[in-house]
Amino acid sequence: LVLELNQVIIPTYGTVPDQQNLHTPEWADFDDKPDSLFFSDGQRRIDFVLVYEDESKKMTHKRSDRRKQKRKRQVYESNLINNGLQLEATRSVLDEKLIFVKVHAPWEVLCTYAEVMHIKLPLQPSDLKTRDSAFNWFSRLFRVDENIIKPEQEFFTAPFQKEHLSNFYIQHKDTFFNPATRSRIVHFILSRVEYATKNNVKKFGINKLLDTGIYKAAFPLHDSSFRHPSTDPDCPSERYLLYREWAHPKNIFKLQPLDFIRKYYGEKIGIYFAWLGFYTNMLIVAAVVGVGCFLYGCLTKDNCTWSQEVCDPNIGGNIIMCPQCDKVCTYWNLTITCESSKKLCIFDSFGTLVFAVFMGIWVTLFLEFWKRRQAELEYEWDTVEYLEQEEQVRPEYEAQCTRVVMNEITQQEEHVPYTACGKCLRMTFCTSAIFFWILLIIASVIGIIVYRLSVFLVFSATLSQHINGTEAIRKYLTPQTATSVTASLISFIVIMVLNIIYEKVAILITDFELPRTQTDYENSLTTKMFLFQFVNYYSSCFYIAFFKGKFVGHPGNPVYWLGKYRNEECDPGGCLLELTTQLAIIVGGKAIWNNIQEVLLPWVKNLIGRYCAAARSEKIVPRWEQDYHLQPIGKLGLFYEYLEMVIQFGFVTLFVASFPLAPLLALINNMLEIRLDAWKLTTQFRRMVPQKAQDIGAWQPIMQGIAILAVVTNAMIIAFTSDMIPRLVYYWSFSVPPYGSHSSHTMKGYINSTLSVFNITDFKNASKPFSPWFGNRTTCRQVYRDLRYPAGHQHQYEHNIYYWHVIAAKLAFIIVMEHVIYFVNFIISYVIPDVSEKTKSKVKREKYLTQKLLHENDLKVVKKNMGKIADKIIKGVDSTFRPKAE
Repeated sequence: LVLELNQVIIPTYGTVPDQQNLHTPEWADFDDKPDSLFFSDGQRRIDFVLVYEDESKKMTHKRSDRRKQKRKRQVYESNLINNGLQLEATRSVLDEKLIFVKVHAPWEVLCTYAEVMHIKLPLQPSDLKTRDSAFNWFSRLFRVDENIIKPEQEFFTAPFQKEHLSNFYIQHKDTFFNPATRSRIVHFILSRVEYATKNNVKKFGINKLLDTGIYKAAFPLHDSSFRHPSTDPDCPSERYLLYREWAHPKNIFKLQPLDFIRKYYGEKIGIYFAWLGFYTNMLIVAAVVGVGCFLYGCLTKDNCTWSQEVCDPNIGGNIIMCPQCDKVCTYWNLTITCESSKKLCIFDSFGTLVFAVFMGIWVTLFLEFWKRRQAELEYEWDTVEYLEQEEQVRPEYEAQCTRVVMNEITQQEEHVPYTACGKCLRMTFCTSAIFFWILLIIASVIGIIVYRLSVFLVFSATLSQHINGTEAIRKYLTPQTATSVTASLISFIVIMVLNIIYEKVAILITDFELPRTQTDYENSLTTKMFLFQFVNYYSSCFYIAFFKGKFVGHPGNPVYWLGKYRNEECDPGGCLLELTTQLAIIVGGKAIWNNIQEVLLPWVKNLIGRYCAAARSEKIVPRWEQDYHLQPIGKLGLFYEYLEMVIQFGFVTLFVASFPLAPLLALINNMLEIRLDAWKLTTQFRRMVPQKAQDIGAWQPIMQGIAILAVVTNAMIIAFTSDMIPRLVYYWSFSVPPYGSHSSHTMKGYINSTLSVFNITDFKNASKPFSPWFGNRTTCRQVYRDLRYPAGHQHQYEHNIYYWHVIAAKLAFIIVMEHVIYFVNFIISYVIPDVSEKTKSKVKREKYLTQKLLHENDLKVVKKNMGKIADKIIKGVDSTFRPKAE
């Protein structure tokens, strides 16, 4: 067997045996031990489980199709046995049509493939001393009790080599490869074993067999029930401990047992929860500052002079505003916006500016400190050199390697799936497809904008506002508010529908690209999906923040969309409040939808499955059958978890100037998200195949891009969406001579100075309102921040000097704010290295000691062998020169 395994070359995938030479699994009955993780002999551990439906009992396919499926399955299982795996089949307890094939990898197979996969395994216990942090006593209050989940012993590790077997730390063969590593190795074999050959093209891999329905499921086993420990005394019941000490809601304020999570689920899941926990902890600081800025706005809103002028019946009550749409809209009183102006004082205050600057620096601190934390985890979890040594080529890539090219580095021939020209054509096609679908998203956004413009007329006619209207509802339900809320809801529905479509599109494009490794595949898919989601989620927010109400003209000369729809103006309270409404609906709706989709649906499905199983039988069910009735994790695994959190990260950073409470809401959501994801993985899903991961992949540069963009968007929100810069310009320049009449700097008179005067006789027939004009006034006032000369001026309705001062101040503010934040971020990035000196020293010392250990052991073997040879030589020389008389 060992000789056969030594000859295994991964690209060959074995051979297809003849019908008479097929090897079949052993058959065994269930031994009524529900928590058993072993074959019927109680010795061989179950490393993987394959599930199929007995072809003889299938009624949904033609007989010829059933024969073909059975043949492929039999060939596949025979090749698994030829590759050294041991199989045992057991019929289902609850459904006689189902067959469970249990897979065991013997010691020789594990050693062979551990070397092929360059898996790092322990050489000896680490002698590096760990320094206790100054905050260790504090963090101990939130850590899991070490008596319940014991800390993992640290080892010096090295890529496994069979010829150096004696150098590795082997206490017992059964425990040298832990269950997670065993499952990885078996899945590696399952993904590369052949089951058919058609037109000289080999078909192989468990994934294709699952897609074609030959197998219904393939998964590693959980080690126990999550509700109670295993009855097997040799089972550590790690799943039960994870549920009790990690996934249970009572642990919401506890730190996560990351090493234990990594041991059970692998590095890929471990790094996700490490990142999510780190992000959540960093949000605490942002949430505290955000709440402080929000409270500052609440406390100072009563001192907001311009809001008081809006609400003053002698000031705002005497200001009549021009209609905001053609014909059906009526004149309205400025005091209608009193409530909106009070709310705007909370969010549009000096505290918002401070918070926007703080968040620009916070995001850099978060990314820099995460790099350091990630480097520590790479060392502790042995993934420092993972990508160079351990990652294997995807089976789908290998299957297409039919062309031979010369490698420039090795000067040897190698097989590739396409030529340089073919790769260029593929990339061109994929890029074109991505741009096409992004344009489709933009088209949907334009459709929603057209909806806004058209439905605003309907609401304006239905919710007509008269100058003397005193109904309470009109304080809150303005045509702009009704349009904004309904458009936000429709936008959210469109976003959710498009997400389903773009998921399929992104997977199809990435499959066509044919990336070489799984990391390349996931990074490529991540980039595409994020581009789609970025445009899908954020486009409506960018429209409200930077385009809505900015290009509306003036009542005598409005700007029209498509020559028909008059460009919409902001809500009387300003676009900042509307942006906050849009964010609240999308973020809140997204959180509710994701929880329903990710948590509630699997729970309901499992509940129905358990109910049906209990109704059919009261028999004892084995562990493999219990796991089969859980939900599959899906091909993309944690992709959607990352995507959800990075989209939230974008909302928290890109538009935080409009909503300081966003970090607090994100913090609360993430505290629940950690436990919900943990509960879902531990209780509702089958165990994932443990996978290696060095970092969070393409999400890191995506977040860095968001961080750079966030500085720009927040500076522009403060400059162009909020009313802060016009107020500052008025306070420092236009409230005092030569432009103003006040003796000292003040905000009094701000409202009157910013609302331009328009003569109602200058209305064009196409936009002249139907409603009659009350009183003897001949003018109305234009909207906020539209600073123009009044009627009768030689430059009437043109922008006045105040407008150009404000524009200059806005541009200066954006430049200063961006450069200050970018400079501070540059200093932070320079001062905080990506890898701490402590971690660098650990990595260097481990390499040194590992090489020394392997070198010394090799020298001992050489000396031992040379000593024997020398003794033989000396004995030979003695016998040659010894006198014959002796």
